[in-house]
Amino acid sequence: MNDFYTYAYLREDRTPYYIGKGTGKRIYSTVKRVNLPKDKSRIIYLKQNLTEEEAFKHEIYMIAVFGRKDLETGILHNKTNGGEGSSGRSNESLKKQSESMRKAHANMTPGQLSESMRKAHARKTPEQRSELIKKMLASMTPEQRSEAARKRRASMTPEQRSEMARKQSEAARKRQASRTPEQRSESIRKGHASRTPKQRSE
Repeated sequence: MNDFYTYAYLREDRTPYYIGKGTGKRIYSTVKRVNLPKDKSRIIYLKQNLTEEEAFKHEIYMIAVFGRKDLETGILHNKTNGGEGSSGRSNESLKKQSESMRKAHANMTPGQLSESMRKAHARKTPEQRSELIKKMLASMTPEQRSEAARKRRASMTPEQRSEMARKQSEAARKRQASRTPEQRSESIRKGHASRTPKQRSE
């Protein structure tokens, strides 16, 4: 049945803050994590007369295009990458999207990939950048973190390295100042545990 559609809720500047997929009166449903626009002209259909499969795919595509605020990849308030619902395809849809992005990145030159990441990074607030870095580091092994840091330093100018060291020192000082003695001790223990045997001996 081709009675599915994708839709968007727009801000006053006409940029989307939520992308959805539905059928019937789903577009006007208030049972969501986001509020409907008060101005009904900011509730729009993106594509209509779709099968559920087509609606899932278009929802995933549009969310990937505009990105999610909670993941610091864009401007949408969506809390998932789309593709979930009565068909139970959330995991499959996420895997497909992840694979698609992986292939797109694989076709880029190192320079193109770096520029793409730089532009995405520039659109984020300092707080969003900090949180994204935390999430990335949390998903890495100690060896991967060390290698990523090495590559990042190697790509910087001496001035950039100096500025990064200054910011890191200032951030560390603030963190330490806000911690209790017990928290400081635990932080040192975790930092030591995350280092490789070679790093500990140096």
